Amino acid sequence: MLQQVSSGQNHKIRIIWYSFAIFLSSAVLLVLEVVAARIIAPYVGVSIYSWTSIIGVVLAGLSIGNWLGGIWADKDGGEKAVGIALFVAGVFCIASLFLLTLVAPLLQQSKLNLISSSFLYVLSMFFIPAVLLGVVTPILTTCALKLDERTGHIVGRMHALAALGSILGTFITGFWLVQYFGTRAIVIGCAASLFLLALPFLRSTTTKIIVGLLMFVTGTSLLTYARNGFSNPCHWESSYFCLRVEDASDPQFGSAKALVLDHLTHGINHEAEPALLISAYLQLMGELVRTHFSPSAINHLAYFFGGGGAYTQPRAVRALYPEAHVSVAELDPKVTEIAQQHMFVDTKDMHVMHMDARAALQRSQRKYDVVVTDVYHDISVPYHMVTREFAQLVKQKMNTDGLYLVNIIDAFPDPKLVKSLFKTLQLEFKNVDVWIDRLPESVSRLTYVISATNTNRFPEIILSNAGFERRWLRINQPLSITGASLNSLPVLTDDFVPVERLLSDLLFSQQAL
Repeated sequence: MLQQVSSGQNHKIRIIWYSFAIFLSSAVLLVLEVVAARIIAPYVGVSIYSWTSIIGVVLAGLSIGNWLGGIWADKDGGEKAVGIALFVAGVFCIASLFLLTLVAPLLQQSKLNLISSSFLYVLSMFFIPAVLLGVVTPILTTCALKLDERTGHIVGRMHALAALGSILGTFITGFWLVQYFGTRAIVIGCAASLFLLALPFLRSTTTKIIVGLLMFVTGTSLLTYARNGFSNPCHWESSYFCLRVEDASDPQFGSAKALVLDHLTHGINHEAEPALLISAYLQLMGELVRTHFSPSAINHLAYFFGGGGAYTQPRAVRALYPEAHVSVAELDPKVTEIAQQHMFVDTKDMHVMHMDARAALQRSQRKYDVVVTDVYHDISVPYHMVTREFAQLVKQKMNTDGLYLVNIIDAFPDPKLVKSLFKTLQLEFKNVDVWIDRLPESVSRLTYVISATNTNRFPEIILSNAGFERRWLRINQPLSITGASLNSLPVLTDDFVPVERLLSDLLFSQQAL
């Protein structure tokens, strides 16, 4: 009788251990899935397509792993099989960083588009770990069923714990791990967790197998170290971005620094001349403000900047017009901190809000003369900032002679998203214009500036009055007769914002990278 009780207690402990292993291995897989987006961001940015690739590849690997694990379980795969799968999955976590050093140069030199590149990055780095971790649940569920006759109870418990582990992995990575440890440390931590989890399952394994596994992980680690795979290309990692500050000095204009978010330069700040706007589209925005407002009014304008980035424009406004009121809505506090510490920015005379720009504008009690939305992250467009409802909010929060300025990246010569936004803004503003600083000779990506106002129309050509000698062209008329007609394109609303479809010409081209 005592022997039966002891045996039953032992079975219960083993089932609890199996349950914990399923829970933890599922959590590790979702940690890897979430961190994958940050690892590939410096190469392909963050978009719905990169997330689609990540989720699709990980789910495919998990499905194949579940299937193979079921077959392995039917062929007497037990604890040793789980131990080997967990240990090798840990090795491939480290190997993912090594593979990145091999794959990244090849894909950057290729002519593949953003979607194909995103898929190949994720496939090469995270498919095998997903397969190996997918093996664990069916084998351990089968092992548990041999110790407990309650089939439904055991199967339901294991599936529930796998889901709960996935939920935990998602939340702790997005809300905590990335901000405090960074991507490389997280991947190494995942590998270490899998090694430790594997050890109890390998207790009866032969010395030869143990030595082989240790040699495997040692060799992989040395190769990764030799290729600088453990080095993080990000100088800082926040909740939102991989951030770098790079030297952008040039003999033409002197000392400057650039802020890079993921793989896109978001602003270049001159060290000694804050009013010098090096990027052509930023200089144009300044010239449009000077053209629109009278010299007597321009020093007293109220600005709202949706998106801070390098704080290039707010910094220039404060330098040129000390009496101007400057409000900045920047979602990421780390971006502001880096701009202050490394980009020559002083925000003490600015009203900085660390929140979504639409929410900040909605809550504001002030009326603005100039509203600028510079929140479009490369080809990743915040949907709620391009809709008719947002345009209505901008109009409501601006003075009657106010000026709304937007910059957006799209394809040339047929920028469908720009056209749809142009069409949308025309429903709310009397005069809407689209500007470029040059006419490319071939199909390319281009930064467009859109201006909207209910007062007088701008001239067809804007010339620079300060800084670099440039000129900008209003392209409303050629835009309307090139490529897709305005009638065929949608008005953008909160209920319908097909950004990716409108950007498909760019997304399926090499210019997206």
